[in-house]
Amino acid sequence: MLKVRVFRAIDYPEECMQYITGHRKVLESYGVTKVTSASIDWMYEPYAYLITVTSEDGHKVYGGCRIQLAGGSIPLPIETAINNMDTRIFDIVRNLQGQGGTGEFCGLWNSREVAGWGVGSIVLFRVVNAVLSQLPVTSFLAFCAQTTFKNCSKTGYKILTDIGNQGTFYYPKEDLIATAMVLTDPWEQRSAHPEEREKIMHLRNNPVQTVVEKGPKGEMLLDYDLRIMRAHQHDSLLVK
Repeated sequence: MLKVRVFRAIDYPEECMQYITGHRKVLESYGVTKVTSASIDWMYEPYAYLITVTSEDGHKVYGGCRIQLAGGSIPLPIETAINNMDTRIFDIVRNLQGQGGTGEFCGLWNSREVAGWGVGSIVLFRVVNAVLSQLPVTSFLAFCAQTTFKNCSKTGYKILTDIGNQGTFYYPKEDLIATAMVLTDPWEQRSAHPEEREKIMHLRNNPVQTVVEKGPKGEMLLDYDLRIMRAHQHDSLLVK
């Protein structure tokens, strides 16, 4: 069984370092060394939240992702990544923030041990969208790789066609393409594929549940607790 937890990053430095170490190893295995979402500045930012997939005892991290809200002391990773290629990203983030709050889904990774189970891809997309109802946002951004574009689209994100080359950029290196995307209805989730919306809303309405999830390699038992945890709840991160 794997555990899926959500917490404010600044309250859990040890768990953040486990996530960072795992993310870097995965990036290095693909020859990628310069990715803005791999920066660790967010560890000290109250506007950052972490989602982790761990072993049952919580001691091993198999994957995860981040939610970073706009308006903190550091720019969103998409701003840092794109601004040298298209400065309009700053205005886009500023406008979305002014319309009720925005942020970014970033830093997605999973270890080879759980590759093919869906943990590092569609499961975490659903979790992020489910968690957004607990946060002050009316839109949400993603800067997704070719490998995650399909799941981004299925869960309701649309291409930001007015920046880059119809929303695409060569990033993080010249032979890779990333696409800037936006979710414009994080509360209603109407833009998501109906089947995905049903799963997202089920997680949102039942944040504590244990479910058998099916991936290409078979079934995996996932124990969800999607209530965002703060520092005083530290023990519950590792022991349910």
